[in-house]
Amino acid sequence: MAVSTSSPSDPDLPAEPSGHRTADRAVFWYGCNMTRHGEVIRATTRILDLVGIEAAPAGGPAHCCGSPKEASARIAEGMARRTVEAFNASGRDTVVTWCPSCHMNMQDGMAPVTPTNFETVHVTEALWARRDRLAPLLARPLEARVLVHVHHGFNGRVAVNEMVPGLLRLIPGVTVLEHPYRAPGHMCSSIAAVPGALADAQRATLAAMAEVGADTLVTIFHSCHRESAALERHGIRVRNWIHLLAESLGIPAEDEYKAWRNAEDPRAAVGEARIAAAGETVFTRLLEPELRRPPTV
Repeated sequence: MAVSTSSPSDPDLPAEPSGHRTADRAVFWYGCNMTRHGEVIRATTRILDLVGIEAAPAGGPAHCCGSPKEASARIAEGMARRTVEAFNASGRDTVVTWCPSCHMNMQDGMAPVTPTNFETVHVTEALWARRDRLAPLLARPLEARVLVHVHHGFNGRVAVNEMVPGLLRLIPGVTVLEHPYRAPGHMCSSIAAVPGALADAQRATLAAMAEVGADTLVTIFHSCHRESAALERHGIRVRNWIHLLAESLGIPAEDEYKAWRNAEDPRAAVGEARIAAAGETVFTRLLEPELRRPPTV
């Protein structure tokens, strides 16, 4: 498979999203499922600031799209309405999203029900639109031959499968490799409940990496990163695209989750102080089983 040598100005790469305008002041809506990846939230907020977007982070249960409670339409609708109203009250006319599920839920169910006074723009669109400001800041070269972990499902809404590689090409020393494989769904969590689907996708991804000679798998979304982090046990590197941008920018963004996921003793890696802060029940019932699960291949 070919190495992509396109530059960010090539006509086959996405233009600035039609009809979208990312304001200088925005809300950065990182969703409910990013709390394991605090460094990604902090780094993304800082990167948005560097390209001229003052982004106020918002996420967690207080800013939920309602999908975790979709079994109860009344509760889900109430959570979604509360989030829209909070964004309306922020005084910022752009909401920059991270999670593809949140982005789609806002477009499909939240905004049509509760009137909004803001525009929703995905973080990849926001950074792509300001790539001319981002490029000169990516001063630290990184040596990596990367394959981007891509899915079919969200790319029809937002061209993440083109914009993320395009942004990575701005980093000196990074070689972006291409392969036709696309995993099903919009991110890994959307196929995790289908027997065998996630393992098939992971095997296909590893085969694609071997075929093109990649040494680094770059994830786009958080659920994919959690599922892929343990693949480092197979001798490859796994990074999120924000980790690579942050490293080239000189922004600290240590991937603690990956260290926990690959530790022989996840409890010791997380640390008793952090477990106590989160709650013993939360750790033992939710996080520890996830960290101890073997790689899905």
